[in-house]
Amino acid sequence: MDKKQGLLKLKLDLQSRKDIPLIKSANDVVFGDGDPDSEIVFIGEAAGYYESVEHRPFVGQSGKLLIKTLNEIVGIDRKDVYITNIVKARPPDNRDPFPEEIEAFRSILDKEIEIIKPRIIVTLGRFSMAKFIPDVTISQVHGQPRFFKFSTINHELTNYEPIIFPMYHPAAALRGTTVMNIFKDDFVKLKSLLVQKTKIEDNKQDIDTKQHGQLDIF
Repeated sequence: MDKKQGLLKLKLDLQSRKDIPLIKSANDVVFGDGDPDSEIVFIGEAAGYYESVEHRPFVGQSGKLLIKTLNEIVGIDRKDVYITNIVKARPPDNRDPFPEEIEAFRSILDKEIEIIKPRIIVTLGRFSMAKFIPDVTISQVHGQPRFFKFSTINHELTNYEPIIFPMYHPAAALRGTTVMNIFKDDFVKLKSLLVQKTKIEDNKQDIDTKQHGQLDIF
């Protein structure tokens, strides 16, 4: 089964589930979208109104900023990356997802990542960041890439260590100039990370975050 078939099966399985919060019918599912062969995956928080209408993640104002910045700074298009959320449905009134909702979708996201196996995972916002880098704030770690031992959260992926690149959510960038500038600066760093093709084997040194499976690159 290739990646597209694997993701389609995962999507259809999710649409048929009756035991996951926020999903009352297949129409409520907002699954990941993009190139499953991309080396980079963006992970946001949850669907908003426009995403629930189009059934694609990041199609509202936040999504437009994300894609515009990706194109202008990194030089790649939406079709060249994969975009998803930790919660694949819309919480009522666009509220933050509850912990039990994040947990309910956890295995779906893990499987999504397992199928794609991207080299770089960009977390957008504090909720997706917390999956890989708990107990910190975005202001402390944004734009700082680090390797992550995926086996610490999924024992089936014992040899998979993607780069985690935490960023502010584009919605936060839309709310103020300071975060907008940080958001753009972090995309410049992301471009450098994509270009340099850093090898995991060359950077396993002096780590002080072993309990979370994180390996700092720089």
